[in-house]
Amino acid sequence: MVKIVLTPEWFVGVDVVIEFFSLIVLLFVVILAINNYRKNRENRNLLYLGLGFTLITLAQLASVLTKLILYYDIGPTAAIGQAIVSSNFVSSVDIFYYIGFFFFKFLTLLGFYVIYRLPRDRKSVMDYVIVIYFVIISAIIQQSLYYIFHITAFIMMIAIVEKYYLVYKENKFINTKILVIAFLWLALSQLIFALSSVDILFAVANIIELISYITLLFLIIRILQYGTEKKSYGNNIRYAGNYSGQKRRH
Repeated sequence: MVKIVLTPEWFVGVDVVIEFFSLIVLLFVVILAINNYRKNRENRNLLYLGLGFTLITLAQLASVLTKLILYYDIGPTAAIGQAIVSSNFVSSVDIFYYIGFFFFKFLTLLGFYVIYRLPRDRKSVMDYVIVIYFVIISAIIQQSLYYIFHITAFIMMIAIVEKYYLVYKENKFINTKILVIAFLWLALSQLIFALSSVDILFAVANIIELISYITLLFLIIRILQYGTEKKSYGNNIRYAGNYSGQKRRH
């Protein structure tokens, strides 16, 4: 079977653990966003934020399941792999892996775009540039051009960081700042992934990605701890990514 993942042999399994942890954190983010939207349906930013992270969560799930079947020939994954080989839907297990990683890339980029494109009063030139670039890359991307996916993700993450940094300058909420930091770490991981033909860089990129999700987990803990206070001063998911609420007084 052709090697279709860049994970170095000494890092096999560790990347799955990191991605599984990321999956759990993303699920918490989705749940928080949806619950807060139900409490405040006028704030459509929460709906888009939840949708964006839902797509990224599904992408992460696709990656984890694909790698489990690829790496391990035991238990449920062995049964799934055997079913794939013996089915008439695909002629090769490799095809299944390509499909799995395609959905990972596609859903990841789509999730990033949804988060970036949270409802705005007017469109900017960057909106059109990202849409056109996203559609073209999604149509032509191949496994051999893995770095294009990560460069695309990096560009989107930089756009997201810029957007949320402007939000932070407006509201000065700590949660917004934490979200910006998490997105910065995630952007850096995508940039390093683009260079991950070097084994050690793949591991470094995974570790940095883990740091970004640990930062998100810290944000979730803050929200759960302080979000129900009457005067939360931004300690709520709705203050992590929009202009809602009044500015905090110093």
